[in-house]
Amino acid sequence: MNFASNIFNSHSKEDGDFFLGMTRILGFKPKNLKVYKKAFLHRSANKKDAKGNPMNYERLEFLGDAMLGTIISRYLYNEVPSGDEGYLTKMRSKIVSREHLNELGKDLDLIKYVESRIPKSHFGDNIHGNVFEALVGAIYLDRGYKYCQKFIDERVIEPYVDIEQLEGKVISYKSLVIEWCQKQKKSFHYDVYEDTGNDTVKHFAVKLSINKKIVAKARATSKKKAEERASKRAFFALQNRMDKE
Repeated sequence: MNFASNIFNSHSKEDGDFFLGMTRILGFKPKNLKVYKKAFLHRSANKKDAKGNPMNYERLEFLGDAMLGTIISRYLYNEVPSGDEGYLTKMRSKIVSREHLNELGKDLDLIKYVESRIPKSHFGDNIHGNVFEALVGAIYLDRGYKYCQKFIDERVIEPYVDIEQLEGKVISYKSLVIEWCQKQKKSFHYDVYEDTGNDTVKHFAVKLSINKKIVAKARATSKKKAEERASKRAFFALQNRMDKE
């Protein structure tokens, strides 16, 4: 009797469905289903292990982040022999950016497996990237480095990583604007101002001033996101000047 049959016979139908779902996503059969289940366990589930330690995906997320960084670094080191440390670091940041990881999690529809007491509609975008990293951590614990590398090669590098496209990809408009201001010796300031919106979720409104002149405004659910959004608007408004200078 094969491993899949054992899963169906010795565990619940839920385990069997989870096993098939993980096999489809991973491209190989998981051995330890428990570690994969933990990769989708949100802290709101409020579960603990036999020793009373909290059980959720956050520790696996930490491990998966490290594995992603290691495997992507190895790929770039081999793929771009002319790249110096700064170039390789920047390219790795683009591949493992929060935005990109969220896209990966969405493409694999990982949120359908998340166990939580919070309605899934209430989660922000980062849940997708968080569980993707946790899944990578689970693969490492279950099958080791080679299977982890196989998964990242097939699910991240082959379908998504194009060196030429990545070279032109912007991961932080705020960094670009600040770098340009510093180079041109221009003063800049991000100010949070009163948000009069009627949203049920709290929003932050930000004004970006350059040389004491407001060049862009934006609002978002966090100060960081609002600053990035304002920076993007400023970048496109000032792009011709930036290119010339």
